[in-house]
Amino acid sequence: MTSTESPIQAVTHPFVFRLLQVRRSTWLTPHMVRITLEGDALDGFRSDAADDGARLFFPPDPTDASWVPTVEGTQVVFSDEHPKPPNHEYTPRRYDPVAGELDIDFVVHGEGPASNWAANAKPGHYLGISGPRRSRVIAGNVDWYLLAGDDTGLPSIARRLEELPAGTPAIAVLEVANAEEEQPIESEADLQLIWVHRDGAAGDISDLLANAISTLTFPEGDVFAWAAGEASSIKAVRRHLVDRGIPLPRMRMTGYWKRSIPDWDHHIPVEES
Repeated sequence: MTSTESPIQAVTHPFVFRLLQVRRSTWLTPHMVRITLEGDALDGFRSDAADDGARLFFPPDPTDASWVPTVEGTQVVFSDEHPKPPNHEYTPRRYDPVAGELDIDFVVHGEGPASNWAANAKPGHYLGISGPRRSRVIAGNVDWYLLAGDDTGLPSIARRLEELPAGTPAIAVLEVANAEEEQPIESEADLQLIWVHRDGAAGDISDLLANAISTLTFPEGDVFAWAAGEASSIKAVRRHLVDRGIPLPRMRMTGYWKRSIPDWDHHIPVEES
């Protein structure tokens, strides 16, 4: 039986707003693009955990920097002339302080301020970023990891897998549209990687992740289970893990978006209603 103690420790960071510029754009798959950002404001940037959330601000004109807000405490304050632009939370995929680079991976899907900005990003384009305000680092004992998510959770999962110590047992279940959306993941962990495809799936696709996990044999020991993606899918994963006896403190389940509200922007823990 796994421990009922949470292995997570929260670490708070100073609040900072940064204006950054695009250094390069790299398409990883047909619908995921990696934007590499640069700028002197990156000095002192911190992202201590693989599931950190940084709030990105997308200016209507990416060549314009006149909209930059002032910072009052832990708030960004915009002027009447330059109101707050569209903004969403994203995971810092990679930060290299030596190269002065920050990578953010974007799922490009139809219309939307973030998607449009990322799809058309060119070197020199501006982007605002605040946070991460806090990191939830793994400080307690974890014998093995269970990681699950759709395209939106993939950057966090890939980052965590890259950061795991060599030989750490890990299972990752990743839901993407089709085989073209799979991407290489480098990890020295003892990794069991399962890709699940939405296209051509029969029945309710909100059960895809939970159904894939239900076929797995779990290792013994203290687990940390992490899942993020479409809220109803993650709720199904949470329900399945509870049924299999994993204590709630040993998991972090987060809804990144809702199928019924595509532009929903609330990264919140998933709970049963």
